[in-house]
Amino acid sequence: MRCYEINFAAGHWCAGDFLDRFATTGYNPDIDSGIISQIKRIAEAGIKGIEFHEAIFIDENFKMDDGRIALVKSALKRYNLMPTNMNTNLFTHPRWKLGGITNVNKSIREDAIAIALQGVEIAKELGCSSVALWPGSDGWDYNFEVNYGKIIDSFIEGCIRINKKAKSLGLKFGIEAKLHEPREGNMVIPTTHLAAMVAREVNEECGSKNMGVAIDYGHEQMYAVDPGFTLYAVQRLGVPVVNFHLNNAKLHSNDEDRVAGTGDNWRLADFCYAAIDTGYDGWFGEDQFTYRLDPVKAMSLSRELFANVMKKALLIYAEKDKLEKARATGDAAKVIDVVKKILI
Repeated sequence: MRCYEINFAAGHWCAGDFLDRFATTGYNPDIDSGIISQIKRIAEAGIKGIEFHEAIFIDENFKMDDGRIALVKSALKRYNLMPTNMNTNLFTHPRWKLGGITNVNKSIREDAIAIALQGVEIAKELGCSSVALWPGSDGWDYNFEVNYGKIIDSFIEGCIRINKKAKSLGLKFGIEAKLHEPREGNMVIPTTHLAAMVAREVNEECGSKNMGVAIDYGHEQMYAVDPGFTLYAVQRLGVPVVNFHLNNAKLHSNDEDRVAGTGDNWRLADFCYAAIDTGYDGWFGEDQFTYRLDPVKAMSLSRELFANVMKKALLIYAEKDKLEKARATGDAAKVIDVVKKILI
């Protein structure tokens, strides 16, 4: 990773305890899930970058807490970690149960946008290079529940305001798509392809290409697209990739967020190849909920397995001319002959 300048990070949440509706008190109650302990464990896993949620840095009144920011900045310096991306949490608090920036209640919608804008300021203060929005609460559970036209309009209007703020502070802004969950029906941005369409429209309104997409590998598996193809589609639309989340999930399933590199590694290597070929030079960040594993070991495994698959992708890229020659024949067997010894 050092040799090829592959930037690797982990979300702070990967280093804590994990809750679900079956284990509401967590799977590892002896683990300290405080942010400083999480930072320490990410450093112990040999990872150089760290992602955050802005909710860490606000008080119970949703106001920025300068003391918490100073505490984390000191810990980052102590453990030699680089802040990468700031995620926006508009899904945990019950206030957002009917949506954040698409809420039908104008007052709540404005509060959500205000928190997102404050998150951009926090990201700048902490030294992040990007901000991201995963609209976990925005969507619907039943047919006819929402006016589809109005909800997408509200989302785009909110993104325009957030993107303008991010651009003014020199930060990239990306939206992260997901098919469903926690919404049972659909989230407002179910696929990266729609996210790219939204980003392109926002960029046209803002007169720049500052807004892009944040791609979660497991979310792509939920609707069983080849993530490598998604990268070329996004590039064709003229939209930047702001951030990657790495993990593993079963096809057409939920977002299991398992250790990266434990699934179909032909597909993962194809994705890594596409990232190289489309010129991505940002961060690859772990986003995993490894409930029954020691978090340091789980983060280390994802780093190790991803690095090995990325190495395979680089070896294939070194044979790009041979690969393209095989592709030009239209014979899949000839393509497999080029990559088989590298992959397996």
